[in-house]
Amino acid sequence: MQQIVVDKFDLQILDALQRRGDATNSALGEEIHLSPSQISRRIGRMEQSGIIASYAALLDPAAVGLDVSAFAQVTLERHGESRSDAFERAVAALPEVVACFSVSGDADYVMHIVAPDLVAFSDVMMKRIMRLPGLAHLKTNIALKKVKQTSVLPLDHIMHAPQPRRRMQFASA
Repeated sequence: MQQIVVDKFDLQILDALQRRGDATNSALGEEIHLSPSQISRRIGRMEQSGIIASYAALLDPAAVGLDVSAFAQVTLERHGESRSDAFERAVAALPEVVACFSVSGDADYVMHIVAPDLVAFSDVMMKRIMRLPGLAHLKTNIALKKVKQTSVLPLDHIMHAPQPRRRMQFASA
């Protein structure tokens, strides 16, 4: 795994792109005080290194008719690589599951599930989620109100790291 050195301009570019992924190099250059060609080179380097994983339009779930958001804690019957693999493959095929994490604690997995309404949510739960391979226990919470949701990752820790962090190292000035 190759380490990449970033500076304050790179971090400003990353922050700006997280907030406005469609910003032009020209607009980013004006904001960060670099030329569009410098912005382009820096973005290309961060794309090549994998720091910038992809670009996407973030949709408002309610605007596209997905009014129910739920979080399910899943416990598997037995543990083992083949059981987990089968469960994970099945979950990956469900479009209603927009995120799934293997976790520590009481549950083995936590899933974020979306649906248009409670009838559709019930249908997904009964006909698809409850039939996932290896599922032993399921506890579901339906979100009542979104307090915070962001795709913007904090970056301040990179500048203050006492030693190189994984793939990114900060170079001051």
